[in-house]
Amino acid sequence: MTNDPVPVRIGGKCPTCGKPTEPAFRPFCSKRCRDVDLHRWLSGAYAIPSAADDGPGDDDDDPR
Repeated sequence: MTNDPVPVRIGGKCPTCGKPTEPAFRPFCSKRCRDVDLHRWLSGAYAIPSAADDGPGDDDDDPR
């Protein structure tokens, strides 16, 4: 077993615009793309879809 450091992945594409990443803003290419992504999170543009919509009367505890 060696004590070699694990190599850090360099490169990749910006998830916002697809340009090559910049180390200072990784995984983004610029402050602008980083801020665009943050705005999308805060505005709710990114959401995990629900498998089932729990509405009124959808109680799993009701034995009927």
